Amino acid sequence: MSDRENTDGTGPPPGAGGRSAAPAFLLAQVGGLAALRFGERLRPLGLSPAQAGLLRAVGAEPGRSQQALSAQLGLLPSRLVVLVDELQREGLMERRRDVADRRHYELHLTPAGAERLRAIGLVAQAHAEDFLAPLSEPDRATLTDLLGRLATAHELTPRVHPGYRALGHARPTRSD
Repeated sequence: MSDRENTDGTGPPPGAGGRSAAPAFLLAQVGGLAALRFGERLRPLGLSPAQAGLLRAVGAEPGRSQQALSAQLGLLPSRLVVLVDELQREGLMERRRDVADRRHYELHLTPAGAERLRAIGLVAQAHAEDFLAPLSEPDRATLTDLLGRLATAHELTPRVHPGYRALGHARPTRSD
């Protein structure tokens, strides 16, 4: 067996030197670090990544119902209600009765929410620049193309983090 592989196909053990781990592991490793660092950058804004994503989704298409947004994000409706309640308490989002169907609410950003969304955009730009600094512009374009092809092949919803699907779901129990 070479130093580039081991019996489970994940590459050399930690500390073996080099970066010859399986590409899927490297992708998960880099993606996890990017998400962690982005979350750290959001902290001064008083937002979690899930809240920031919800502000972005509502800002991109104001007036959608909670049900439509829940379906787009792949988020349990009960968890979406909690997130909307949090953002509403902070004065960043509001529910308005749907004039066509009074049983439903439309979601809208408040002026403070729109301002916070602009701040999120600046944070995201700075994060991308810092995180991708080791790559040249052509490398960034290649990476974007390759990741886009993977996202399409795996039928990921554009501009929606798959982590929403895990919010509010029951945690697996240990079977001893």
